Amino acid sequence: MYRLFFIAALLALLYYLLRRALRQLGQNDLTAKSREGKESGKQMIQDPVCRVFVPREHAVSEIIGGQTYFFCSRDCAIAFQKQLSA
Repeated sequence: MYRLFFIAALLALLYYLLRRALRQLGQNDLTAKSREGKESGKQMIQDPVCRVFVPREHAVSEIIGGQTYFFCSRDCAIAFQKQLSA
């Protein structure tokens, strides 16, 4: 009887440890993928004027009021500056 209890406890412990290890591997994968996306410039950003998502490497960046904004086009950057000045 004690053997059965001991085996059940070991199986429960093994299940817990495997589940925990698999979760950590999944989190490490997500962290690595997010780092790769940021490093390679594949991060998507949203234009504050027309709300279009654009890859960061293709976006038009403007420093306005000491803060960097990213736009899908030069026209959106000009429209944003006009909105701020009005």
